[in-house]
This record gives sequence, structure tokens and C-alpha cells, in this order.
Amino acid sequence: MLLAKRKLRIETERLTLRPPVHSDFRAWAALRRESEAYLTPWEPVWAADHLTRKAFTNRVYWAQRSVSGGTALPLFLLRRADDVLLGAITLDNIRRGPAQAGTLGYWTGMVHARQGYMREAIGAVVHHAFTRLSLSRIEAACLPENLPSRGLLESAGFKYEGVAQSYLQIDGRWRTHVLYACLRSDRRGRTDAG
Repeated sequence: MLLAKRKLRIETERLTLRPPVHSDFRAWAALRRESEAYLTPWEPVWAADHLTRKAFTNRVYWAQRSVSGGTALPLFLLRRADDVLLGAITLDNIRRGPAQAGTLGYWTGMVHARQGYMREAIGAVVHHAFTRLSLSRIEAACLPENLPSRGLLESAGFKYEGVAQSYLQIDGRWRTHVLYACLRSDRRGRTDAG
């Protein structure tokens, strides 16, 4: 994995993970648009301007501020073979002090789902968080009925921790989520990230 002083870039066998840039707009908007029915049951309601260039520009600026401020790590997944955008993963809500923790969120375009890309990305981000950012705990949450996401987290070494009532507004309603975590010190079924 590579981490330049100013340019964050994580390389895996098949992926390049890097923050979004302005020139990603068309690929991002097209992938989100063609995957809308696949994504929206699992996400907060999209704003009316969600797929506009202005909203994407704000997203890029937020990503830049978050990386430089150390509060989040928003990354796009690009397939190394052809530089195609596959989805995104964000380590957000990075907390320092006694917590040393962050929260993981992710999405994949429908056409790229179930091919192991996100599993590879999660492994790389968790490894980066533990070895480069010195975090101790990575948390993730998903809807109880989202069995593919639950299976993904479990295969990536995350352990089920419980239920959070009315945790997030998803698809316009407050929804209960199941909570998972991966600990740097966890020895129960260690992963490459440990």
C-alpha cells in the first residue's frame, strides 16, 4: 500500500482506492444512476440534486477537507485493469483520544456487485486504518435484512455486536441496524488487517 504525503492512494491486487476528484463526476453519476434501484433501499434518501455536478463538487471538497483534517477517509474504488469506477468506501467519523475508532460505509454499483471487490477494499481500508492511522476499532452497521452486506462484513473479519434501534434514516424511515466491529487486537478469527 502506498501513502504519499499529499496524495492518498491505496493499491490492492485489483483495485486502486483514492479520494474522488472532479473528473470522476460523469462515471460516478452514471454508476449511481444505473444502480439507483439497487442502492436506494439501503441508503438515506437522495437529495433532489444528488446526481448533479454541483452536489458532486461539494462531495469532492468535503473529501479533501476530511482527508486533510483526519476526520474521514472517503475513497473511490477503481479497477486497476481499466480504471473503471466500481463504487466507494468511506471510513468516517474518525475519533481520536481514548476511542481511536472510525465507522465504515460502502456501496458498489450493481453491475460490479458480488465479485469480491468490496471485500478486497474493506481489507485494505481496515489494514490502513490499523497500521497507518493507528486506529483500534472499526465499526459498521447495516440493515438486518441486508444479508449480502452482513455476509461481507463477517467474511472481512467483523464481529456482530448487537442491535441499534432507529439508528439511521434509510429510504426515508428510521431503521434499526445490526452493529459490527473489527478490532486491531481481536484474535477471534484474525484477518489480514490484524
